[in-house]
Amino acid sequence: MKKLLITREIAAPVIAQAREMFDVTVHEGGALDGAAAAQALREYDAILPTLGDDFSAPVFDGNLRCGILGNFGVGYNHIDAAAARAAGVTVSNTPDVLTDATADIGLTLILAVARRAGEGERMVRSGAWGGFGPKNLLGTHVTGKSVGIVGMGRIGQAVARRCHYGFGMEVVFFNRSPKAVDFPARQVATLAEVMGADFVVVTTPGGAETTKLIDADALGAMKPSGIFVNISRGEVVDEAALVDALERGAITGAGLDVYENEPQVPARLRALDNCVLLPHLGSATAETRQAMGQMALDNIIAWSRGETPPQAVN
Repeated sequence: MKKLLITREIAAPVIAQAREMFDVTVHEGGALDGAAAAQALREYDAILPTLGDDFSAPVFDGNLRCGILGNFGVGYNHIDAAAARAAGVTVSNTPDVLTDATADIGLTLILAVARRAGEGERMVRSGAWGGFGPKNLLGTHVTGKSVGIVGMGRIGQAVARRCHYGFGMEVVFFNRSPKAVDFPARQVATLAEVMGADFVVVTTPGGAETTKLIDADALGAMKPSGIFVNISRGEVVDEAALVDALERGAITGAGLDVYENEPQVPARLRALDNCVLLPHLGSATAETRQAMGQMALDNIIAWSRGETPPQAVN
């Protein structure tokens, strides 16, 4: 029986199915650092890793036992897929199943920032609320405004559809290649153009090509009334530049579900009232997380049968 390491506890039905087919170990010590990842590659036939596990290039040196990393998540920038391929290790991911849940978090953040829900919730919990006031915590309308989508992939399109059909928003988007969509939306030629929308939602993939794509110049193209939302990857945004823009009031607010150095969030960012901060909840519904685990396991099962995993990425 092949040995399978699951690096974090996932849905019980998925683990139960895995135990029927593999000798399963569920790691209980948090994310794997480089040393632990390198050791795992030498001890297990298959690994089901996730965000935070360090499968960077050096861990693939030497003789490896592992033949597949069946990643739990659509993003796999914590895995050097090219180094894995060179070492004979297949990498797969879990696209599609988390699209709706992640798009819903994007809308959650748009609404929470626009309507100052975080500030209001803190006010009530602290006992500071003095009752209804005509000018108390005035936010901004969402319906009928413009939304700019950075990265019009599956999640970007799901956010855009919700904005257009649910809130009557004008959709503009920036994508590095031409993209045809089946709803009213206008592709713009430059990042600066899309940053000029009333709301900007970043849904582009992570990786070297998009690291710090949203820098001080990009943020400088936003309106003072603009609201910024990131549900992609933390490294896509220059976090220091975003904090500076929020502190100066150069933009009205931000909603973040991802951070540059998770789980570390800068104290300056945590201190801001005009920022809604979530702990990477994009795919965090019971249904979605079980589907992600099932897809990751299905890829590993396919590999174990000598088949090409359906969601192989390298």
